[in-house]
Amino acid sequence: MARADPDVVVVGAGPNGLVAACALARAGLSVVVLEAHPSRAGGAVGSDEGTRPGFVHDVGAAFFPFARSSPAFQALGLGDRVEWKNATFESAHPARDGSVACLSRDLDRAARTFGDERDGAVLRRLAEWHARAEPALLGLLLRTFPALGSLLRLGPISLARALRIFLSSGAGLAARLFRSEAARRVVPALSLHVDVGPDDRFGAGVGWLLAMTATTGGFAVPKGGARSIADALLSILGENGGEVRLGARAERIVVANGRAVAVRVAGGDEIRATKAILADTAAPSLLLDLVERAHVPSRVVRAMQRFPYGWGTFKLDWALSAPVPWAIGACAESAVVHAGESLDDLRRFTRVVRAGEIPDDPYLVIGQQSLADPTRAPSGQATLWAYSRVPPAVPGGWDARREAFADAVDARIEGLAPGFRARILARRATSPPDLEAMNANLVGGDLGGGSNAWNRQLVFRPVFPYFRYRTPVRRLYLCSSYAHPGAGVHGMCGWNAARIALGDLGGGSIGS
Repeated sequence: MARADPDVVVVGAGPNGLVAACALARAGLSVVVLEAHPSRAGGAVGSDEGTRPGFVHDVGAAFFPFARSSPAFQALGLGDRVEWKNATFESAHPARDGSVACLSRDLDRAARTFGDERDGAVLRRLAEWHARAEPALLGLLLRTFPALGSLLRLGPISLARALRIFLSSGAGLAARLFRSEAARRVVPALSLHVDVGPDDRFGAGVGWLLAMTATTGGFAVPKGGARSIADALLSILGENGGEVRLGARAERIVVANGRAVAVRVAGGDEIRATKAILADTAAPSLLLDLVERAHVPSRVVRAMQRFPYGWGTFKLDWALSAPVPWAIGACAESAVVHAGESLDDLRRFTRVVRAGEIPDDPYLVIGQQSLADPTRAPSGQATLWAYSRVPPAVPGGWDARREAFADAVDARIEGLAPGFRARILARRATSPPDLEAMNANLVGGDLGGGSNAWNRQLVFRPVFPYFRYRTPVRRLYLCSSYAHPGAGVHGMCGWNAARIALGDLGGGSIGS
């Protein structure tokens, strides 16, 4: 007997696609998720033993600032299915001169290690305010724009304070708040998780939010690897009657009478959707390739053709014979270590990458997942994970430059941890083209769903006026990080898109 057509088809089983599918399935709709990967769902939340047996590495996202605070994850009960682990410190920012600033959920500990005594006291006051404001502030930033209810709950005083922060550059905010160089490099370094440099206009927001979430929920890691998140979402989906089909690469969104009605996959099969289609894809891929251009306004086509992607990413995984021998003790207790010497060093790095050059002394985000979760490595040994921002393409191609840049990363860590290289058992280097080959949404190794500059947010993400998940094609919705609120594993792009779609369908609510 032929299976009935589902109500909803979701294209892509990344975290946002899975969250959207779970939300709609819980609302009573029949849902099928199509995933191009032949063997696993999860997209950027996956894990493997890609260096040596027994060493579990996260293939993409690896620590999760919104693990406990995401409204989507809270509503789905993800915390009941994923065991979140934290280290003593959430983030350490060392330099070769021996200085360091650290962030911790324990504000006493954070204040003692945040540059100097005066800066530690400032951090404490800011973190205490943020903890009170965080539920309303995250609602304002993460929910469907404009989130008026969260705006009202935030209140005028906290709103004014938040606006002053978000209207600053990272370097400007750091100089205004802190005295020591160690403290001043924290917010700008965190902003470089995406393509926001220290002096970028209105660039403080990303770094500020990451710094403050480090003092509340922290930079949590899931026990067993990031795949635990995908497994939990798949369980929720299955319990609510949803289905994932692996090895189903979407090639065309079929449109009839101005409405999305089916998805054609490689091989020619069509999966019809009786109510809606949600796409966890890159916005340009959806509106230039999957949908025939006759159905997309020419203005939108032009905008997608010049869509501004973020920087490329170069990622490494190591299997180590022992934990990293950091020269600064706090780094040995930190889930994440950021390698950036100073504001000037972060400025230099930004200029080099924007000039299309490979940095020779790269800024790094370094993840020590096995520190918080010992199941990731054999007893006494360790995993290490790191990335740097780089040009998506380089002269001669990344294949010719991959190992040399990986050696530069090793040297950068060695400068902060003498003896590190002697502990390397195996190393895997992943360049921007490798990341895109792994996940088509990571175009040029862009982790953030397009540029995260201020003028690519809110009503401009991905393009005005299609900033509330709808597209020019009726009943076709964008639910990826290319939609608001953008980068980060929080599931809110999928959650918000599902709420909009359900509202359009007259199908009630999926919750707050």
